[in-house]
Amino acid sequence: MINMPNRVTTDVIDSIKDMVFSIATEYAKRLPNTRYCDIRVEVDEGKGAGAENGNVKGSSEDYGFAFGVRVIAGRRATAAGYFGQLLGSQDLDNLPQVVREGVRHAHRRAVESARRKEAAQGRFGALGRSLSDATLAPIGIRQATIPATFVQDPRAVSLEKMVRTVTEISRQVAGLDSRLVYNAVAATSSLVRELFCSSEGASIDQSYAQSEGIAFVVARGEHGNLELYDFTGHQRGWEIMEDGYRTGIMDLPDFTTFATKLALDAVETAEAPPLDAPDKDVVVVMDPHYAALVCHEVLGHPSELDRALKYETAYAGRSWLFRTLQDNQIGKQVGSPILNVFSDPSMDAYGHFMYDHEGTPARRVYHVRNGVYEEFLNSRQTAAILGVEPNGSFRATDASVVPLIRMTNTVIAAGESDPQQMVRDVEHGYYVSGHRIPSVAESRENFRISAVKVYEIRNGELGQLYRNGSVMSDSRDFFMRIDAAGTDFRVFPIPNCGKGQPMQAKRMGNGGPTIRSVARVVRGG
Repeated sequence: MINMPNRVTTDVIDSIKDMVFSIATEYAKRLPNTRYCDIRVEVDEGKGAGAENGNVKGSSEDYGFAFGVRVIAGRRATAAGYFGQLLGSQDLDNLPQVVREGVRHAHRRAVESARRKEAAQGRFGALGRSLSDATLAPIGIRQATIPATFVQDPRAVSLEKMVRTVTEISRQVAGLDSRLVYNAVAATSSLVRELFCSSEGASIDQSYAQSEGIAFVVARGEHGNLELYDFTGHQRGWEIMEDGYRTGIMDLPDFTTFATKLALDAVETAEAPPLDAPDKDVVVVMDPHYAALVCHEVLGHPSELDRALKYETAYAGRSWLFRTLQDNQIGKQVGSPILNVFSDPSMDAYGHFMYDHEGTPARRVYHVRNGVYEEFLNSRQTAAILGVEPNGSFRATDASVVPLIRMTNTVIAAGESDPQQMVRDVEHGYYVSGHRIPSVAESRENFRISAVKVYEIRNGELGQLYRNGSVMSDSRDFFMRIDAAGTDFRVFPIPNCGKGQPMQAKRMGNGGPTIRSVARVVRGG
């Protein structure tokens, strides 16, 4: 008999942990031809508030409660079956039955998929035999509890306090300059707790806080209005919104300073003339904030192995780093020897975690080392396809949806150059600061990414500021032509990376140092 609470809080996990573990390790194994089962349960408690032009726009306080199941089963061929469900307080009394029915549902899907796979293997010859079994690469089986880190517990911060905070910030932004014609400010804070149990004996209970803010501003200028928005946030409590958060790799100001700086940048840039674009490739120096988006779009997403293996082709594209199992960039030069790129969920940044959503311990993954491509982000199943070690990159937005291979803290590593000297060494070129809108090819083999600010460099000094400028290049050419990377490495929070169908949004960190290369600088944002 389970003594269940009468409302949904993160403490629910304490009441159901043994029950979920028992269903995964005992009940699921009794279903016919079951090879594997895992169960994920997630509870989060959060609240948020928003303001617009100095007035309250809205506020909310709610919880999320969900579970998801994966079963691998089959008689000869094997396949995976999934089931996920959003839950509410009315499900608490009969939760064991709900979870067991979810396991049975996932099992039925797995068995039917395996039956059809077996039929196709016999019917379509070599093409049918290319349908491989659902196999998971081995990992160490862990039992662990990881608590959240915070000073101000998100559950204890009053909604009234959050409303006052965002409203006052919005008022301050509105009063900075008459050319600011619109602003919106919003903030959220929540506590998330995840439970993962598998038929292999894993039981991982990990919690984390997350607090974040977004500011959106519109400034009027001589050449028309300019819209800017940006995010701040981290896996901490409400304290980061009041005090900021600063380490060797992160420099997050308090939310008031963050929003007002964005507004002043918008006013300054709105008054700048549109870029008079050169008609040839030029030297480009990009600041760490701009480099973060280049890393995300042109190196991070192509390094997700489900994309590389064509799982996402229909709705998100492929990877310029991988055409086939025989024709890919593993072990080949994709950038200059200065270029190093890695994903590291152990870093203290917004993409931090200790275990992914199939219980794989997190570790650093080097994508590019000294310009040579090394390793993709993977899941246990895709790792088995390549015959490599799982690296803990399989994660879902919430427990009700199927996990996808996602970036963690994916960054271009620091170099050895003085960022200021990197500008002083340029006779003529452009310095791009802050990122706005990315546009990338289907396989991300080329890109066009707009910047917040574009400065012309003449004789080693920053000159005219322009608005509405973008950097455009073939991806490989851009990375091969990098000739300097700065020591000013920074990681930025990314709260809205979209992927999958249906779409899942995920939080992560992206970053890098100042980077210098050669590319085309064009007008348009």
